[in-house]
Amino acid sequence: MKEKGKKKRDVAERKGRAKKSRPTKAPPVATATTAERENVANDAAKVRAKSDGKAPKKRSTSRKGPKAPPLVEQSLDLDDEEDLVREAPELGIGARMIPPHTSWADPFDSMPPTTPAHGDVAEQIKSLEARLDGLIRTSVARSQPEDATATPDAGSETPNGSPELAVHAAEPLQPESSRGTYFQKQWGREGLRSRSEEVDDFGLDPAYEGRIRPVAEFLYRHYFRTKTTGVENLPTRGRCIIVANHSGTLPLDGLMLRTALRMESGGKRDVRWLAEDFLFYLPFAGVFMNRVGAVRACQENAERLLGKDHLVAVFPEGVHGIKKLYRERYKLQRFGRGGFIRLALRMRATIVPCAIVGAEETNPLLYRLEYLAGLVGLPYIPVTPTFPLLGPLGLLPAPSRWRISFGEPVSLDHHGPEVADDHVLVGRLSDRVRGTIQAMLESGVRERRSVWFG
Repeated sequence: MKEKGKKKRDVAERKGRAKKSRPTKAPPVATATTAERENVANDAAKVRAKSDGKAPKKRSTSRKGPKAPPLVEQSLDLDDEEDLVREAPELGIGARMIPPHTSWADPFDSMPPTTPAHGDVAEQIKSLEARLDGLIRTSVARSQPEDATATPDAGSETPNGSPELAVHAAEPLQPESSRGTYFQKQWGREGLRSRSEEVDDFGLDPAYEGRIRPVAEFLYRHYFRTKTTGVENLPTRGRCIIVANHSGTLPLDGLMLRTALRMESGGKRDVRWLAEDFLFYLPFAGVFMNRVGAVRACQENAERLLGKDHLVAVFPEGVHGIKKLYRERYKLQRFGRGGFIRLALRMRATIVPCAIVGAEETNPLLYRLEYLAGLVGLPYIPVTPTFPLLGPLGLLPAPSRWRISFGEPVSLDHHGPEVADDHVLVGRLSDRVRGTIQAMLESGVRERRSVWFG
């Protein structure tokens, strides 16, 4: 009996030691139950259906077909797509951010980075011109009839012995050939021959002005029979501002002033005049004025011109000068706020007053329609003895006799640039120049015997 009890104790001790030597198990990880996973999947389906405008459908845990590859690594321990949907809001790729038709593994489209252009600009321009010429030739070749580009050749045969029509390649078109089209003449290399490559910062085209110059000289010499006096009052060099009266329904005074200085001074001084802003909103008018020497009126452009020692002509009356009725002819309007005086003070330029007589009679303004002018982008619609009765022909200027007179220069050297902000002084100097021009106009009107014969 003692031996049996001893054996039982030995067995019990061995079992105890074996139990103590076993490794301890880790506590079980709390995982979501199947019911909780179904609830999360149903909530995600409701969100998708709400964003797509469809009724929500209950998702089933069983799915058919191949499963899409997961977006995240396998180390996240996601068993199915419901777990991926649950983790998606935390990753920032929920149903509101990814289109419904895009699967998890589809790559998003991305634009390839553009490589910056290198090389000389002139080489790039030449390559673009060559490409444009090639496109023009291709379009011309396609527009040619088939019988002109393809001819049958009875002697050519296919490898199996059957006859075949051989197509001859069309010869490349030469710009100088008689087969040149309208597009080649207007926008190809042939069209660029009539344009100058030396266009200044303000759009003056010497080649284009050279073609317009005979017309301007004809108007100056034979049509208006212009008489110019006082050219010796203009300085031969340095900064100078010509202040003139503005008149005429069609403002031709700037072009005639430029022509007068070119012809009377022997081309020693080249004048650039500041044109009204509305001209540059009209079709073709602004481009034409730029190419013949006009510059858009603003302080910045005037300062740049004077900085290059150009001779600048300004018309302080602006649009109000060409809006004057015939009964108000040769009566100067208000000279604005004295912008030309401030310009002369800042740039240390000399002011030369100028009076133009005869432009008021070229298109006598009897009445102006202002309530319809906004429809065509004009400050007013003129009513003259010939317009709109004769249509566009009514805008032709009458051949009145013109007189252009330059007065004594007004020097502002005794005033410094700092007084340009003195409104009282600027107004007094502006009235002084305006009074000088008004006296010159009255003198010129008294001296002429006839509007047509001077």
